[in-house]
Amino acid sequence: MDRALHDPEHGYYARRITGVGQRGDFTTAPMLSAAPARAIATWARRAMHETGCHNLIEIGPGEGTLAAAVLKSLPWHLRWRTRLHLVETSAPLAERQRKLLGKRATWHRSMEDALAACGGDAVIYSNELVDAFPVRRFKKTTAGWQEMAVHFDQQRGAHESLLPPALLPDSSAFLEPHALGQCIEVHDSYRRYLSAWLPAWRSGRILTIDYGATAEKLYHRQPRGSVRAYLLQHRLDGHAIYDNVGRQDITADVNFSDLQNWSRPWVGEQKLTSFGEFLKGSLNVQKPLDLALIENQGAGGAFWVLDQKCREGAINSIATVFE
Repeated sequence: MDRALHDPEHGYYARRITGVGQRGDFTTAPMLSAAPARAIATWARRAMHETGCHNLIEIGPGEGTLAAAVLKSLPWHLRWRTRLHLVETSAPLAERQRKLLGKRATWHRSMEDALAACGGDAVIYSNELVDAFPVRRFKKTTAGWQEMAVHFDQQRGAHESLLPPALLPDSSAFLEPHALGQCIEVHDSYRRYLSAWLPAWRSGRILTIDYGATAEKLYHRQPRGSVRAYLLQHRLDGHAIYDNVGRQDITADVNFSDLQNWSRPWVGEQKLTSFGEFLKGSLNVQKPLDLALIENQGAGGAFWVLDQKCREGAINSIATVFE
């Protein structure tokens, strides 16, 4: 999954992504309605007022549409004081962002660089970021949890296999009473990503928006797990996720219980709400497209929003956590 998405020469995000929206392989909620941008701007205004931070960071900003809309939705007296930072690793997407935003933003290749530019003080948000991180897959067998591997034959056919039982990564998913045969995913790469830059975060809030659920609900009616691919707006499951390597998006649902647990050393208060509740609590939703986003049977229930505040003094005590 890491190679398929991020290989410098052939990876989907690195070279092959054609766009986001109707002309791309998938569409995000902010491209369907202005409501998410307005809600994020409302959250950012409160967060910046509460923490005194005027650095606003978006991680993985896609084509820059959301960042531009969030900036536009801020009150004018706050907008001119806000320093917008975008963290982007995809060259094609960064080029589109620059065409849209021009000098209104500063670009960074990593969160470490972005936080260094902000002096560690920042209000941070992301939309559909975590699901793009490579996952490790596991299957519950009579021998315990076994990691799933894949190899390709000379005809480029994909074959799955199980590795011998071994030490498991940190995930709340293993603690749930899953039936034999259940497949799960662990965003272990995102855990390592957080551990790399959160120690440099001194103050602010983080907002994480993505599709998924808490550990106890994540795999309801998903015995094969949640990994899937998207190509030209079509969802692909099963062995089809191994086709068109580097030319299609690959993604998996996010375990928000893990996100809360992994970031706990650095954050104080945490609040997890459905996307629908987040939108309703932030603005007056009236337009038909906006109303569709708050429905529990649609995006309002499929997406979740994790709001976290930086723990004061955490930077001084975190050095040994991941040793």
